[in-house]
Amino acid sequence: MYSYYGPISTELYDFTKPVGHSINGDIEYYLHRLTGTNGKILEAGVGSGRFLIPLLEKGFDAEGIDYSPEMLASCRKRCAERGLPARLYEGNLNNFSLHSKYEAVVMPTGSFCLIEQSKEAIDALTCIYHHLVPGGRLIVDLLLPLQWRTGEISTSYYQLSDTEGIVLESKSVEMDWIKQTTLTVLKYEKWKSGKLVDTELQRFPLRWYGIEEFQQILKNIGFSNITCSAEYIHNKKPSIESGLVTFEAIRK
Repeated sequence: MYSYYGPISTELYDFTKPVGHSINGDIEYYLHRLTGTNGKILEAGVGSGRFLIPLLEKGFDAEGIDYSPEMLASCRKRCAERGLPARLYEGNLNNFSLHSKYEAVVMPTGSFCLIEQSKEAIDALTCIYHHLVPGGRLIVDLLLPLQWRTGEISTSYYQLSDTEGIVLESKSVEMDWIKQTTLTVLKYEKWKSGKLVDTELQRFPLRWYGIEEFQQILKNIGFSNITCSAEYIHNKKPSIESGLVTFEAIRK
């Protein structure tokens, strides 16, 4: 019934989040935190390259992995247009196996929260841990649902050209306080010359974590030197108003 980052959602993502588009300062923050990194970097949940390509343009040895073939195809195209290497892998984060080891693995802007099941999230962090060199770093963002309103519906219109556009309807379906998840359903409609030509329906769950809870998960996997900062300000302590928290952790 549902698609997962299919052609229409990928097209809209590329339109609204072009290469180098910084979301609340994430690109600038990560570039600063990665200063001095000489080894390989892996972006887990690379999408269509909004974040990866600026790393490559700054000279970092960066690769990406994602579950969506449509997103990866867009990323390859964008890299080719810029003459950049596209070392990309298709796979699930909870069971991937790559030949390389990395000095850093990054997951900006809440991508990790898309992993709905807690076991799969732990498996993903474990995979990441084993793909880091000793002393390698994980940098990952978590989102908190501060603005959630169950039942809220919003509709947005995006004009792609003189004849084409996409309509996006977003409905906040439910919040599960026990499982610590929210569920949004996204409906995409592609229009051309006033006629509906294609649609997609996407289930969009997000899982959130308490700060101490996530720190303990990282410790149990084997990470050490765990720190967290709020709103892309290094060493800013998270508060009840923090909608985004960035964790850094080291593989022993």
